[in-house]
Amino acid sequence: MVYLALCSLLTLALSLATTHAANFEIVNNCPYTVWAAASPGGGRRLDRGQTWNLWVNPGTAMARIWGRTGCNFDGSGRGRCQTGDCTGGLNCQGWGVPPNTLAEFALNQFGNQDFYDISLVDGFNIPMDFYPLNGGCHKISCSADINGQCPGPLRAPGGCNNPCTVFKTNEYCCTNGQGSCGPTNYSRFFKDRCHDSYSYPQDDPTSTFTCPAGSNYKVVFCPLGEPHVTLHMPASTAHQ
Repeated sequence: MVYLALCSLLTLALSLATTHAANFEIVNNCPYTVWAAASPGGGRRLDRGQTWNLWVNPGTAMARIWGRTGCNFDGSGRGRCQTGDCTGGLNCQGWGVPPNTLAEFALNQFGNQDFYDISLVDGFNIPMDFYPLNGGCHKISCSADINGQCPGPLRAPGGCNNPCTVFKTNEYCCTNGQGSCGPTNYSRFFKDRCHDSYSYPQDDPTSTFTCPAGSNYKVVFCPLGEPHVTLHMPASTAHQ
C-alpha cells in the first residue's frame, strides 16, 4: 500500500510539472536539414517537415532556441556546424556561435508573464517565426532575405553577422551600459526587414513581447518555405 501511495504521489507530481511546463513546438519548414538547438534543451536534427517538441520548466530565464546549418556530426554526435555551432556537438550545451537567428524567452516572470522575442543581436542565419499558440499574443516573424541582402562587411559563410560581432565597439555592442548607444545604419538594415526583432542590444521598446504564463509556443524555421537564396550545404552532412 505504501508503495502504491508513493507511486500515486510521484505520478501526480510529474503530471503537475508537465501541466505547468511550456511546450515549444520547433518545426523545420526549410528545404534543407536544420540541426535545432536549445539552451536549455540540447539539440535535435530536423529534416524538412520534422518537429521537435521541447518542454521547458516554468521560471526558466535567459533561454534561447536557434537553428544550426551546415553541420557534420559523427555517430556519437561529435562535430561542428557552419552557423550556430555550440559546445557539446549535436546535444548542444551553452549558446551558439554567431551568426544565428535567436528565439529568446523567459517563462513565468514578473506578474506571471512570459517574455519572448526574436533577436538578431547575434546576426541571422535562418528565417524564423516565433509565437504563442494561444490567441491574443503577438506573432513575431523574421522571414526576409537577410542573407542575400547582407551588407558586405557583415557577410559570413551561411549567414549575416550583426555589426557588434564584427566591429566589437560600444557603438554597436552597447557595452558601456543602458543608453550608451542607439540605432545605426547597420541596425536599421535588420530592423527594416524584421520590424519586431532586436536589431541592436538596447532595442527593447519595439522588440520584447509578453504573454500570460502557462502559454505554449511554436518556432518555425523558414516559415515561407523555400528561401530566396539557396543555402549551399557541405558535400558531407551529418549522420545524426
